[in-house]
Amino acid sequence: MKKSLLIISLMAVALAACSKKEEAPAAPAVVVEAPAAAAPEPAPAPAAADAAAAGAAASVAASAASDAAAAASTAASAASTAASAASAASAAAK
Repeated sequence: MKKSLLIISLMAVALAACSKKEEAPAAPAVVVEAPAAAAPEPAPAPAAADAAAAGAAASVAASAASDAAAAASTAASAASTAASAASAASAAAK
């Protein structure tokens, strides 16, 4: 009895040790030296290019919002259908 209890407890400890995830090693610190001669800053982009980029980003955001609204509508429809089915099942059970 004592031997089997000891064996079972050792197996449980071994299984628990095997199932633990190993921690990722910490990344070594990387030292980056600044270049000796600083390169001249590029000229700022024209305002038209910035406006076009902002317009494209707004278009992407609007598309994502439209997709989210469609998904919410589908979810609401599914919830309504489920509620109707639950109501019908409840009425049939009575």
